[in-house]
Amino acid sequence: MSEPYEEILEGETMLRFPPPDHHEHVCSKLHALVREALASMGNSRLLRPRTLVPFSAGNLLRPDLTIVAVATGKPFLVAEIIHAHDHRVDTVVKKELYERYQIPRLWILDARYDNAEVYHGSPIGLVLKSMLAGKEALKEPLLGSFTVTVSALFQTR
Repeated sequence: MSEPYEEILEGETMLRFPPPDHHEHVCSKLHALVREALASMGNSRLLRPRTLVPFSAGNLLRPDLTIVAVATGKPFLVAEIIHAHDHRVDTVVKKELYERYQIPRLWILDARYDNAEVYHGSPIGLVLKSMLAGKEALKEPLLGSFTVTVSALFQTR
């Protein structure tokens, strides 16, 4: 299990509890798969899990996964892995901030129910493009060859 960490949301410092083992397993697997997909692409960089990302002075977030564009340093894909203790913060508060800062892609991976929500940025905000579970594949054309079935992503063995 990892250590507690802090985020600043709307100017308020929030102490976040260490994620449970299942969350960390999913996070490690996701990072390995994305790192492999990005290996042949020089235009993007994968940050370490929960790297502090300054969206503004009052919003310093630590997404579970962040991919930034090399040219701008701005995040273009963010993933949050949800567990019982952080559901509201990640799916409501942080999702609203990602929408405000016009993140092109957001994945919300719910380790409680083994499903994934994929959002795309649009002129009207984040739009839910798909809800995935089981043998359905999480894919991202911006990541070239990246694909993983949702069941494989959440599998602990």
